[in-house]
Amino acid sequence: MKPQSQRFVSRITRDTLALILAGGRGSRLKQLTMWRAKPAVPFGGKFRIIDFPLSNCINSGIRQVGVLTQYKAHSLIQHIQRGWGFLRGEFGEFIELLPAQQRIETSWYEGTADAVYQNLDIIRQHEPSYVLILAGDHIYKMDYGDMIAYHVESGADMTVGCLEVGLDAARAFGVMAVDADGRVRQFAEKPENPAPMPGRPDTALASMGIYVFNTQFLFEQLIKDADTPGSSHDFGKDIIPSVIQRYRVMAYPFRDTQTGTQAYWRDVGTIDAYWASNLELIGVTPELNLYDMDWPIWTYQEQLPPAKFVFDDEDRRGMAVDSMVSGGCIISGSLVRHSLLFSNVIVNSYAEVQDSVVLPNVEVGRYCRIHKAVIDKGCRIPEGTVIGEDPEEDARRFYVSPGGVVVVTPEMLGNAARYVR
Repeated sequence: MKPQSQRFVSRITRDTLALILAGGRGSRLKQLTMWRAKPAVPFGGKFRIIDFPLSNCINSGIRQVGVLTQYKAHSLIQHIQRGWGFLRGEFGEFIELLPAQQRIETSWYEGTADAVYQNLDIIRQHEPSYVLILAGDHIYKMDYGDMIAYHVESGADMTVGCLEVGLDAARAFGVMAVDADGRVRQFAEKPENPAPMPGRPDTALASMGIYVFNTQFLFEQLIKDADTPGSSHDFGKDIIPSVIQRYRVMAYPFRDTQTGTQAYWRDVGTIDAYWASNLELIGVTPELNLYDMDWPIWTYQEQLPPAKFVFDDEDRRGMAVDSMVSGGCIISGSLVRHSLLFSNVIVNSYAEVQDSVVLPNVEVGRYCRIHKAVIDKGCRIPEGTVIGEDPEEDARRFYVSPGGVVVVTPEMLGNAARYVR
């Protein structure tokens, strides 16, 4: 179903309040979330994960956004304050930080639905016609205006963004069954045996954790859920199963507008997925185009000098091949191959970095060899350190993922944590 016009879409986006759920710990990212919430984890050379749903909101014309925070939110809050303060309050535009404040209950956020419920008074103050609920920890580009228009035109009470995933992967999602009109008829949260799509035995229809609600309907369901004994107060586990029989809940398929095929979407919730998704970006034509001027990804922009490559001797040549190198980096007589370097990384002479993701403010000492690693922010790698060549030795000092990616943090190296994460 296509929206009536661009004017129609812009009107309903102006009447929409987006709430980004950004309080999750992201424990599967191991030490990368020791000092930061998952949405604050750096991604893509200069961004943080939260920048993607925030940029989607801005690019979609949604200028009223609340970010719900909880777990170790300092760096996330600091990032949003520094990089996302450009909206104009006098025009009714804002990005509000909504930490767990015990506004309604005497507890912290206990589930995705409870997080929204505890901010009902703030939502009422803004008087939106629609509320868009977003997860703050996925990487994708999506025009939410099309989804909200679909929600309005289909007469839905609630609309669930969905994508097609393999049957094995579907165990980590909410899985739904829909009728010919796209109405959700069944829903199971993280089922052991996901139901396949009709005619596609290897594929399931999975929830993206993106929901559009009519505001009054959302209020009614959250209040009802809060009064339900034994509820886990979660949209996937409790809200959706309780409404699909009595109310009109629609599925919105997330597809590429040009090809009609499944659009790019990544859950970077494990070390292996995080490493692979970052390194995808350095390909010749990656699925996620960060150079798309029609859909920019906004972020806090540090003022940094250009990347610099120095020394051109036969055995001491500063160079990077098949890599992305951010501002402030110095590749000094060393080799960087098939890697992604965030800002202010220094790779000293005779060192080699390959198949690795290096977060900001890292210094790699001379003669180091680093292969298939994620180096956390602020690490100082001592001269001559070898990482990623001996799994047993790596496991004694660092964390090694099931896929063989080595995670190195300042604490593992005995470095003081010099930077806010």
